[in-house]
Amino acid sequence: MAIVRWEPLRELTTLQNEMNRLFGTVFDTPVQGNGATMRRWMPAMDLVETDDHFVLTADLPGMSEQDVNIEIEDRVLTVSGERKATHEVSKDGFHRVERAFGSFSRSLTLPEGIDTDAVEASFDRGVLEVRIPKPEERKPRRIAIAPKTIEATSTDAEPAKA
Repeated sequence: MAIVRWEPLRELTTLQNEMNRLFGTVFDTPVQGNGATMRRWMPAMDLVETDDHFVLTADLPGMSEQDVNIEIEDRVLTVSGERKATHEVSKDGFHRVERAFGSFSRSLTLPEGIDTDAVEASFDRGVLEVRIPKPEERKPRRIAIAPKTIEATSTDAEPAKA
């Protein structure tokens, strides 16, 4: 029998892995739909701020431009679409299906003053990039004070003769 040194951090890591597995099975349970088992799918997205743009990047593997919809309504940008299953249901079943598919929708609120007509999107090799120009900063407007002119009036002046 071998003596094994007890390492409490390893025990905590094991406990954390088991809890992650437990919660993963509870919250990522397959959903039945169209006779096939589907897993909930939400694409990974990054939002980065540059000097003059907000850049939204989304990983959409296996999708084309036609599968993605981008809308802006009331300062809310919504990216939605559907990734279709690449396998067919057969009477023999599957050995293992891990890749998730289905419809998704992600929304984010844009700051006030965004010019929605200037928003651009590109799609290259399964990566969507949406470039949102930042609104111009409102600068304080300086208002000049006009000098007041004082008209000379004389009470000692002689009345004009006709």
